[in-house]
Amino acid sequence: MPDFAASPLVNALEENLFSVLEKLAQQVDTAVLPLIDLSSGSPRQPTPPEIIDTLQTRAALPGNHEYPSFWGKPQVRQAIADFYLRHYGVELDPENEIAVFQGSHIGVNGIPRALVRPGQYIVSTDPCYPIYRSAAVQAGAQFYGIPLEAQNGFLPDFSRVPDDVARQSGLLILNYPHNPTGAMATPALFDAALTFARQHGTPVLHDFAYAAIGSHAGEIPISLLAQPGAKAWGVETYTMSKTFCMAGWRFGFAVGNASIIRAFKKLHTHSYSTVAGAIQDAAVTALQLPAARTQQIAAVYHQRRQWVQQALAAMNWPVPPRQGTFFLWLPVPAAWRAQSFAEHLLKVAHIIVAPGSGFGPHGEGYIRISLTADDAALKSALERLAALKLFD
Repeated sequence: MPDFAASPLVNALEENLFSVLEKLAQQVDTAVLPLIDLSSGSPRQPTPPEIIDTLQTRAALPGNHEYPSFWGKPQVRQAIADFYLRHYGVELDPENEIAVFQGSHIGVNGIPRALVRPGQYIVSTDPCYPIYRSAAVQAGAQFYGIPLEAQNGFLPDFSRVPDDVARQSGLLILNYPHNPTGAMATPALFDAALTFARQHGTPVLHDFAYAAIGSHAGEIPISLLAQPGAKAWGVETYTMSKTFCMAGWRFGFAVGNASIIRAFKKLHTHSYSTVAGAIQDAAVTALQLPAARTQQIAAVYHQRRQWVQQALAAMNWPVPPRQGTFFLWLPVPAAWRAQSFAEHLLKVAHIIVAPGSGFGPHGEGYIRISLTADDAALKSALERLAALKLFD
């Protein structure tokens, strides 16, 4: 059987961090000690029943068995516009400023391809969600990550972007609340990003994946588009996965600058399929839920974060403050590197964590753990970690 070579583009892609973790986990003998996965970014809470009811009802409609429009149903685009106005005070034109697609991964990967010219730079952060680096490769672009440091609260300093990179920048990608560090955006951060955009004529993509999960109950993360003048320079991608526990449903959308949305929509018609009609109907129900319902979902992560941090403190494990998302970003013990420490935890405690170095060179010295595992799994993992006396 012939063994065909992959294309240069595929060879240029780094191996997916989470597929590496999956392969490592398969090598562990779990007969004596069960495996605990603290690397997953998939919510493990149930989808609200109202959303499921809508899907079940609308799946029977003949119209939902036909090919859906690339643009999405008018009612789902209107629901998105209403959602943004209600939650962020942002007015959107449902016709020209909204695009819907199968999961926000498509937007994060497709918008760079729709905007960036080969040889330009995609500027983001280091560490960052690894897909931003692969999006640069697929767009034929170069990647520059602004180093994030604990003393700056893991917020980027745009003055650190080299002049030659800034001049050739084709897109700035931000992601706050930040994966993996959990850092929370401030109005000053977005103001600085928009200043960079205006100075260099660079559009901005804000990946708002953790829009509903601040660092504590009652904290609502801020939207880029809520900042004055932001819509002139940027778009925001949003996923239903985290806010509404709809990870497997694959519904995401982008909102903002009409010219960016227009370019992406054209690419969409050539590169991607459409969202099933019944799922669009269910998304309308989700977007119309009262804020209290989504706050109930986020409250589970807030409660877990509180007692997990207390348990870590009892181990003398330092935790950077004010972390959003449903992850925790933790420094590794002295003399360890991120990858070797993650492999050590997998080998001796059968706990899977994400090494910070997988998110970029400046993620070295950290691991990321997830709060999506259930309470029993988290408590068991913390007991195993305490037994290792890592910080004694």
